[in-house]
Amino acid sequence: MATREWNPLDFDIGEEEDEEGTPSPSSISPPLPYFDRDRHVAFLEMMYNLMPHHYQSQEINRLTLAFFTISGLHLLRALDRVDKDSVADWVLSFQAHPRSRAELKNGQFYGFHGSRTSQFPPDENGVSACNSGHLASTYCALAILKTVGFNLLTIDKESILTSLRNLQQPDGRYASTYFLCQWMLVPRQIFDLYIVLLIDVSAAICLMLEDWSGMDREKAKEYILKCQSYDGGFGLMPGLESHGGGTYCAVASLRLMGYIEDDLLSKTVTSSIINVPLLLDWCMQRQAIDGGFQGRANKPSDTCYAFWIGAVLRILGGYKFIDKIALHRFLLTCQSEFGGFSKYPGDLPDIYHAYYGYTAFSLLEEPGLNPLCAELGMTDLTAIGII
Repeated sequence: MATREWNPLDFDIGEEEDEEGTPSPSSISPPLPYFDRDRHVAFLEMMYNLMPHHYQSQEINRLTLAFFTISGLHLLRALDRVDKDSVADWVLSFQAHPRSRAELKNGQFYGFHGSRTSQFPPDENGVSACNSGHLASTYCALAILKTVGFNLLTIDKESILTSLRNLQQPDGRYASTYFLCQWMLVPRQIFDLYIVLLIDVSAAICLMLEDWSGMDREKAKEYILKCQSYDGGFGLMPGLESHGGGTYCAVASLRLMGYIEDDLLSKTVTSSIINVPLLLDWCMQRQAIDGGFQGRANKPSDTCYAFWIGAVLRILGGYKFIDKIALHRFLLTCQSEFGGFSKYPGDLPDIYHAYYGYTAFSLLEEPGLNPLCAELGMTDLTAIGII
């Protein structure tokens, strides 16, 4: 790799391809009958060095795309393909820092920016008028740093955790940024502020930093419990339809916070703060006739839900009940000849579905992949002896 500063999401900016130059799904070769690890490593190496120009609209999510790439290579046991020190330096450059300890009380979040686009320079007086530290970007940053072996205890975690607590609302939910935190004062403002995803990434941040001072766990737990629906799944907010992503975030959060045990179904104690039998039933119903998993009832199977639903079942201890052969067969129909995975069979691959395809195969214990920490959504660093 060149000696310049690593910058994932350097784009292949050339002339736009015309319709004839863009392969259509119908022109893609039939799926391979096996998991092609080498092709997936090549796919992620491409993403690491130079991403296709189609991803330019995702520039604001540089850290997220970098997480999928670096963590994906780690799952594939190919982390030796990256310059770990360069990656760590690049990620650290995105942290927002207060000018003094007093600024930690100003309500802003001193986590990590998602990209240079959201990393606004200070004004002539040295004041940052727009600090756009973001919860999801902070999770991705810490996960990358942990993956490449950086000691998280050496970063300014006080700023992260103190300001993280500023984003938690009285009912336990979180805003993703300081500015959205202000908007949350208006009733029913901004739908995505309520989703349990933000509690999940907040719990993951606290766990990785080994410090829970950034979260009132009891309030977060009470909010999550309000999200379990009549059918057993969890909605993205109280009263909404059960959803695969929301269910994962709810269950993973409760596990990370210590409110539910791992492998609940094997325990002799039947009581739990959630309705486990109903949740298990809802999750099992999400495996469709084609072997894949759907995120909601009456929706098509989608690669990513093999992780979102599969990881919930792994945490509960119910993964052994799924049809693994059928799931394996479905996932191979979404494996691309270019490497990576697509959302649906026959579509072109993307980095998001590629990553969750790898996590799904890790849950299936595919040879050549690292084990997965289901509740963190990344390689189980403890299992492979890193921590």
